[in-house]
Amino acid sequence: METLIGVFSALGSFSLELWLILLLGVITGLIVGVLPGLTFVMGVLLILPFTYGMEADTGIVLMLAVYVAGTYGGAITSILLHVPGEPNNVPLLWDGYTMTRQGRGAEALGWAAIAALVGGVVAWLLLVFAARPFAQIALKFDQAEYFVIILLGLTSVLALADRSIIKSLAALLIGMLIATIGVDDVYGTVRFDYGTTVLRDGVDYLPVMVGIYALGHVLVRYGERFSQENAPKVGRVRTTIPGLRALRERSGSMGRGTVTGTILGAVPGAGATVASFVAYGIEKQFGKDKGNVGKGSPNGVIAPQVASTSTVGGAFIPLLVLGIPGSAATAVILGALLIHNVQPGPQIFQTQPELVYTIMAALLVSVLMMFVIGLAASGPMVRLLRVPEPYVAVLIVLFAYIGAFAIRNSISDVWVMVLAAAVGFGMQRFGYPLAPLVLGAILGPLAERFFVTAMISADNDISIFVTRPISAGLVVLWVLVLGFLVYRAVVGRRVGVLATDVAPAGSEPGHDAGPDGPEGTEAVAPGPDPSDPANPSSRS
Repeated sequence: METLIGVFSALGSFSLELWLILLLGVITGLIVGVLPGLTFVMGVLLILPFTYGMEADTGIVLMLAVYVAGTYGGAITSILLHVPGEPNNVPLLWDGYTMTRQGRGAEALGWAAIAALVGGVVAWLLLVFAARPFAQIALKFDQAEYFVIILLGLTSVLALADRSIIKSLAALLIGMLIATIGVDDVYGTVRFDYGTTVLRDGVDYLPVMVGIYALGHVLVRYGERFSQENAPKVGRVRTTIPGLRALRERSGSMGRGTVTGTILGAVPGAGATVASFVAYGIEKQFGKDKGNVGKGSPNGVIAPQVASTSTVGGAFIPLLVLGIPGSAATAVILGALLIHNVQPGPQIFQTQPELVYTIMAALLVSVLMMFVIGLAASGPMVRLLRVPEPYVAVLIVLFAYIGAFAIRNSISDVWVMVLAAAVGFGMQRFGYPLAPLVLGAILGPLAERFFVTAMISADNDISIFVTRPISAGLVVLWVLVLGFLVYRAVVGRRVGVLATDVAPAGSEPGHDAGPDGPEGTEAVAPGPDPSDPANPSSRS
């Protein structure tokens, strides 16, 4: 209760300057989130130099606002334009963009906004009331536990494999292989560079993501001559906010995503991207509407978005209580705190309680501002669907090139993006899903780093993953999830074979009653393949 009183007292003492700083930070975060290739981590990093001349609370509040809004900004372009502004927005493509193609873009934006608001408020409540207990639990996690958590995220590829598990695993391995190119983070070994500077610099997952989903999507639509048949439908221009009844029906997705995001946010090293993928996989396997997830279900929008925003509060818990950043963005914020001679840790609640309360109050205000401004911005964004698609495609290509170059100010990343677009286009032609490839490129380096460092700390004793209690528990959970997914795949394949055997005359096997069946039956309202929204091979 003392913390809550302190937070509202700090909120009441906010100056006009601090309110303007919060507004500026939220708008900046939304813009950074929308632009492909510019992540909210980069946004926080770019803001850092401007905080040197500010007071500690003002600078931290500005960076916090960018961080919070950045987790939501990319949802708008992911849902409407099939362009993920952030890696954590990739799961929103599979249902959000599908809803847009069905003329339900405003509904998808409404669910994303509500999910971001709920995730942010719940994360704030946990930061205020449960910071210390959560931090003590997170402190027990080490490299072995981090590796198993990433392994759970990689295993979610089986949950996304609605068509061919073999092709999904192949795409995942291709993504992980691409991520190994360049200099090894742990040993400094140069791998697969073939004597070229472009490859020696390494392949960052951001240009791969931008190339596959932004530039690659334009190539697919160009190959279709921007046909109106598969174009996004405008539907309602104003964002549709779900009512109380709809919220109650989707409360399970909200709850599961919030728990996933909060826990993974409090675990240093996981972050919004891992939480988003894991939450989507959980929803697809255990959600009430799991059969429709991947085909335009609001649950497929709610789960990853609420998990992404929930990680913000979770990431601040170990930062404030233990002085350990819970994510890449909070690592930058930690640097800003140290520059201003503020040392986070248990003593900060006694030595500088006003700063802690200001940060907590700013988190709540940033979440509310993000929701209001996000709703106001989504209307004009929806109107973009009225613009002829070729013109929008030109803008997407332009920002894709700018975003790829801005990642590291390197032309190498631009070439990587172009190559990724070509690879993605070819994979789609041969029926390979793109989501596992991106998942492997994002989580592969994390899995490798945590595995190698865990083995180094254990003198190459593989038993470290089962001798540590928490790690052993996570391994058991992973085995159970893997066993369930394999069982589901085997049973599903057997049922598919039986369905083929008993198919009536004149019907074709593999057709689905949904918008776009697994083998490509074209229906009245075409929709994307569950594995990837723009898979041309899924259409006859």
